[in-house]
Amino acid sequence: MSLVFAFLGLLLALLIGGVALYLITARQYQSSNSVANSYDEWTEDGILEFYWGEHIHLGHYGTPPQRKDFLTAKSDFVHEMVVWGGLDKLPRGTTVLDVGCGIGGSSRILAKDYGFKVTGITISPQQVKRATELTPEGVDAQFQIDDAMAMSFPDASFDVVWSIEAGPHMPDKAIFARELMRVIKPGGILVVADWNQRDDRQIPLNLWEKPVMRQLLDQWSHPAFSSIEGFAELLAETGFVGGEVVTADWTEPTLPSWIDSIWQGIVKPEGLVRFGLSGFIKSLREVPTLLLMRLAFGTGLCRFGMFRAVRSSSEQLLTERAIAESVKV
Repeated sequence: MSLVFAFLGLLLALLIGGVALYLITARQYQSSNSVANSYDEWTEDGILEFYWGEHIHLGHYGTPPQRKDFLTAKSDFVHEMVVWGGLDKLPRGTTVLDVGCGIGGSSRILAKDYGFKVTGITISPQQVKRATELTPEGVDAQFQIDDAMAMSFPDASFDVVWSIEAGPHMPDKAIFARELMRVIKPGGILVVADWNQRDDRQIPLNLWEKPVMRQLLDQWSHPAFSSIEGFAELLAETGFVGGEVVTADWTEPTLPSWIDSIWQGIVKPEGLVRFGLSGFIKSLREVPTLLLMRLAFGTGLCRFGMFRAVRSSSEQLLTERAIAESVKV
């Protein structure tokens, strides 16, 4: 019995230590450098890749959600997003820009399984290095450092622009929306998956929701979350979109990811040997944020948004701009 109490005492001490570390080592957004530095650190130590695999995003567990292997759910997410966006109907050789590509998990699936020619961009030099290392020869995916808020590509460069969970790191969502649409060819497709906040124009945040959102922003270098409705409006306002912006809420099929990500630390005890005590403490430090994420997405404070838009043809775009200018006059 004394051993049990000793073990429980150790767990409690570790939990308290993890929460303390969580509170005093917040990664608040300060500039794009703070985002790059955070991802460089996560990539260099290898802990995130060990537990989350090649996909630094949530998994898709079906509707209603079913039990799945965590890493399988992540790759399933990519295939589900391809189908939802209508990309499975596109020919081989389609050019795709993966904005916020991480270490290239999605880019490699798009290249290997669908025959797309993929360019992945991230603001993290270490992610570019690791993504390149993980990409086998013959897979048509390349990676480079670029800023999603001011991309180096000319207008109308890609058939498809794809992005998963990059939006919360963007300080100006309107600029981000415009950059995404700007680099798509006329008739090309934008497909985005993102963490979103509830639309507080409709239902303002209450007393407990405000501090929770503040922690979710500060812990993982997020300046702000947009709402599904708000970001769809920003895409439409770029003037590049032909027709309507299509949205969907994937909160339900992605929700199990948060607890599964914590569970990885239990079912992979070899991580303690591989990364040592410091690695264990780093992992423990993320648990409160993961639990807050589960709370936020489970209560409707946050939602997992999907966005699809088609860029206007050149003729449509010129007409729309002419009409807009005439209205101004």
